[in-house]
Amino acid sequence: MAGTCQDEVLCSWLAGWFDNAIWGQVAASGATIILILFLGFVLRKVAHRVITKVVNRAAMGGSLTSRFRKGVTVGGVDALLNERRRQRAETMGSVLKSVASIVILGTAVLTVLDRLTIPIAPLLTSVGILGVAVGFGAQELVKDFIAGMFMLLEDQYGVGDVIDVGPAVGTVEAVTLRITRLRDVDGRVWYVRNGTITRVGNESQGWSRAYMDVPVPYDADLVSVRAVLENVAEEIWADTEFRESKIVEAPQVFGVEQLSDSSLVFRISAKTVPAAQAEVSRELRLRVKTALDDAGIAMAALV
Repeated sequence: MAGTCQDEVLCSWLAGWFDNAIWGQVAASGATIILILFLGFVLRKVAHRVITKVVNRAAMGGSLTSRFRKGVTVGGVDALLNERRRQRAETMGSVLKSVASIVILGTAVLTVLDRLTIPIAPLLTSVGILGVAVGFGAQELVKDFIAGMFMLLEDQYGVGDVIDVGPAVGTVEAVTLRITRLRDVDGRVWYVRNGTITRVGNESQGWSRAYMDVPVPYDADLVSVRAVLENVAEEIWADTEFRESKIVEAPQVFGVEQLSDSSLVFRISAKTVPAAQAEVSRELRLRVKTALDDAGIAMAALV
């Protein structure tokens, strides 16, 4: 019996301690299993701490302030981008922690089973067959998760963005690895599976553009019309309420944009912070209409 322990230092030492080779082998196996499980949990804890540290650094490190003009920070943009970055980092951190736990603890369990002389080949084969079966049955779910991971990694959109995903257009209220929740202008909530999104139109990333087409009759004084529109552009740019929080560049008058059989169409355009184009467009319409009325210039029908 003592010969069974000659190949293992720990077993031989414990056999001498217990003065029995069988008990020494049992104790050695138990100690090895405990050591394997202990190392597995320690490695899992270390991996989670490293992932948490990386996630926190990714979420908090570095300012994401968007400076659209030299020396001017657009209010609210920095907070929004940092929040998006935090959510993206935390979601990916959760995925990485789950993967680390499965790999480390799964390896530890298989090692323990092998130590107990339990054949793991049939188990691995069964798990492989089960994985294939689950993969076929839950392929849509897997597709959603993979699409959600790439969406988060590429930062295609985030909470607060106004996006067009085909079946629905609205403001993003929540993003997970499986679904994206939108609320449209009517207040309707849409739940869109990430795997079904084939294209995304993001109206809130970087900057947006507000514009207004101004139709005037053919007999209008084009020089006067252009001068009126340029005055409107200068006034709204000089308005601190819009310049500091809504508009990021001086509005431009593009001149005659279109010709029709009954009117000439001027276009005035303004670069805005993300998702502020609707508010700026409404303000432009109001100011342009008031300025044209004051100048005695009539507007034509927009064809």
